[in-house]
Amino acid sequence: MDILTWGHSPWGERILAHISWNLFWASLFAGIVFFVAHASYMVLSAHRKRSAAETDALEIEHRDLPPQIVRHSLAARLFHWVMAGAMFVLLFTAFLPVAGIKFPWVTWHWMAGLVLAGSILFHIIHASVWLDFWSIWVGPKDIPEFRAEILRELGHDVPGPKPGKYPLGNRLYHMAIVLAGLAVVISGITMMVRVRTPFFTRNPYLLRDTTWGLVYVTHGLAGVALVGLVIAHVYFAVRPEKWWITKSMLLGWITRRQYLEHHDPHRWAVESIAAKAEAQRSGQ
Repeated sequence: MDILTWGHSPWGERILAHISWNLFWASLFAGIVFFVAHASYMVLSAHRKRSAAETDALEIEHRDLPPQIVRHSLAARLFHWVMAGAMFVLLFTAFLPVAGIKFPWVTWHWMAGLVLAGSILFHIIHASVWLDFWSIWVGPKDIPEFRAEILRELGHDVPGPKPGKYPLGNRLYHMAIVLAGLAVVISGITMMVRVRTPFFTRNPYLLRDTTWGLVYVTHGLAGVALVGLVIAHVYFAVRPEKWWITKSMLLGWITRRQYLEHHDPHRWAVESIAAKAEAQRSGQ
């Protein structure tokens, strides 16, 4: 299967033109195979939440926690749904023409791209100033958690850290979506100088032909990667055992029991009712 397509410059040079659209179908097929395989595996999976008895004991120990635990602020939820809407518009306008559905897609595509870029810029500022920026990232410190999670998935009752606010799978997915998202936004904004918009004077000669080829290939590879990533994200969002996470992105909170079932209170500290009351009295 060809991965890249090639063309020739006006001077007869062989240059990169774009990715092969076979990669789009391959990414779509891989996404479908993934969720079929994962759904089959989950029938046999041991899962990872705490047992009912262990959770009951934790509820007694942490009975001063509020019944509803805030997981996502309104700003974080608005960012998520704006980004999701822009992402779907981008994918549909990019790949429906490939599938043979013809319509004037270019304007919708670059407009959605600007919305995506703006939402990402907002999220970077919001996460850096108002949220715990590093809580969503993965690194060497997460190796013990990764090992414990794998062993629990295989049915072993092993010690080891439970997730903080964000489970390891969420953090790994976040890293992948950051890489693909930044690649598609940076290359896409660069490509906008080749089309007529109110923001740039059209200049298809800004870069050399060979450089334009690299930009188009980067944009295409990031785009087909996002196809598979979006399929995986939607699949996990609608799975019954993950619905509590999806619901929190709609309402902003999870229950105290869900917090204790799935998270380590020492790694994701939540303010108790008494502490909140004391903070309110101190502020008066």
